[in-house]
This record gives sequence, structure tokens and C-alpha cells, in this order.
Amino acid sequence: MLQISQLEIPPGSRVRLHQVTWQQYKKVLADLGNHRGTKIAYDNGNLNIMAPLSRHEDDKEIVGDLLKALMEELQLEFRALGSTTFERQTDLKAIEPDQCFYIQNEKVIRGKHRIDLNIDPPPDLVLEIDAITRTHIKTYAAIGVPEIWQFSASGLTMHQLQSGHYTDLEESPLFPSLPLKEVIPYCLQQSRKLGRNTVLRDFRVWVRKAL
Repeated sequence: MLQISQLEIPPGSRVRLHQVTWQQYKKVLADLGNHRGTKIAYDNGNLNIMAPLSRHEDDKEIVGDLLKALMEELQLEFRALGSTTFERQTDLKAIEPDQCFYIQNEKVIRGKHRIDLNIDPPPDLVLEIDAITRTHIKTYAAIGVPEIWQFSASGLTMHQLQSGHYTDLEESPLFPSLPLKEVIPYCLQQSRKLGRNTVLRDFRVWVRKAL
């Protein structure tokens, strides 16, 4: 029988498996292990295993750093949980975001080493850098993520969960009155020319002036 460990997934590609039971999905997750360079998404029998490109990972880190700097300047407590696996077995859904943050619910999960969506809230904000695959919007809606930021070649789109569906936003309710939809992609682009630290310093100065 073919073992998941035998699969080779080149960066920038993905493997799709169909008619996968929840028990089989859990076994695949265990076989992949914790120290891996892939991401998974499971939706009612359909399992995607994705291998991000280095560009994808670089963009993810820069955007995550910008958001951390923003929340530090705003003196907001937060927890960044990276690509934590979020599961809801009752809906047969599982997802690993590129990056995620607990902000409003930071205190609720503070000190916890494992998130259980049966008792814990989902992250307040999810980032998806869609270099190789589209965001699994229905999965995020099923687990109740309030806000998603999705980056693509065309820029940044923000989505807010309302009545079980996502609607587009012009500004984030988490950071009102800040034109982050334009500023974050600009900073990301500039980081490729000027370097990470230079852009982060300039971004912090911009936030202080904007406040």
C-alpha cells in the first residue's frame, strides 16, 4: 500500500486526495508529522496537501511581521499561532492557515498549548498568501473565523464573516481608520527592494503618525 511518506510534493504544487474519511485524514496528518514543509486542508472527504514556494513563505513572514509591529504599536495583546491545524470534526473540516492571530480572544487562549474548537474560539484573523492555491473560504466559515486577509497578485482583499458568509471589506474592523488594504501590500513590495528591517522601521513610524 502506498504510504504518504513516499509522496514527493515539489514546492509550488499540491496533491489532492478524494473520498478520504476523517480517520484516514487523521492518519495522514500523523504520517506527515509535525516537522514538515507542507500544509493541509480537509473538506468533507477532500484532502489537499500543499507545498509552498519560498516566495510564499517570505511574503507570509513579512506580512506577519508587519501585523505584529502594528499591534505592538497599538499596544494590543495578541498571539500568533502560525499554521496551527484547526479542526471541526462535526463539519468534517480542517485547515492550516499561513498565519493566524488571536487578538480580541487572546486572553481566552492565553497559556493554552492546544486549541480545541469545541470549547475555544477560532483565531480572530487569518492570513492567506495565495501563491499556489485559493483560500478555502467555506472551511474558514465553517469553523467561524471572523476575518480573513487574502493576498494575491492583484493585492489584498479583506473578508468579514457575516451570517455564515464572507463579505468584502475596505478596512479591517480590528484596526479601524487605518488604510491597511493599501499600506500593507505597499510595504510588502518595498521590502523586496529595501529589505525587511528598513520597511518595518518605516512602517512603525507611519503607524505612530497615523495614530
